Amino acid sequence: MTRADSSIVPGAAAADRRPLSVWLAGRIEHDTYQSLAERLAWEVSEPAGRPPTLVIYEPAVGITVGRLGSQTDIELSAEELLTRNIPVRFSGRGGGAVPHGPGQIGIGLFAPLASLGLGPHDAGGLVERFEAGLEYPGVFGRSGLLATVSLAIRRGIVWHGGFVNVCPSPELFRQVQTVPVAAGLSRRTMGSVQAELRRRVRLQDARTALVRDLTDAFGCSEASIQSGLPLPPAVSHRPLRQHRSAS
Repeated sequence: MTRADSSIVPGAAAADRRPLSVWLAGRIEHDTYQSLAERLAWEVSEPAGRPPTLVIYEPAVGITVGRLGSQTDIELSAEELLTRNIPVRFSGRGGGAVPHGPGQIGIGLFAPLASLGLGPHDAGGLVERFEAGLEYPGVFGRSGLLATVSLAIRRGIVWHGGFVNVCPSPELFRQVQTVPVAAGLSRRTMGSVQAELRRRVRLQDARTALVRDLTDAFGCSEASIQSGLPLPPAVSHRPLRQHRSAS
């Protein structure tokens, strides 16, 4: 298995960084997550707003398509998607088409670049750190793509993050081409950590490891871990003031 070097070279003193607020949110529907992401991106951008926030969640069944993907990456007809009740959503995140379902972990990071020790011109460097050591974006193994990097950076604010396949059912994940054709890979569908290790892997253990590793990677002074959503659903869906939207 090959993985990216996720270490971040500090661009600011560690003392200038704020603690990381971690939320273990459980399962989230795609539309709810999108509204939540818009709201969190706005709140962390405020001078005295929310601290850098990491949301670890389980995406609901569906397919999201990032900026590098298209409808042609989905090997299911519109009729099949409707019959199987699989929604498709187009997203402003990075990466391509990604299937979602039980056994997968979603990672949403919301923070100003400066709070991660990065300067205003280090946006490209942030993405490169996730992909360092790889010829293609993501984390690969024998069974396919194990994790995707799906960052979005707008007006100096990092949001979204990626997805890790821990122990999903392989059926849907074999019917979506996740890596762009230009990557030239013979296998462009997703595998799983469990298939890679050939033993049972618990989502709880994977979540714990992700929180620890991401806190260390971004050099946060400490992490405050809580359960639930960082915002009530009603607040997540409330319209933002247009002139403050992180878009």
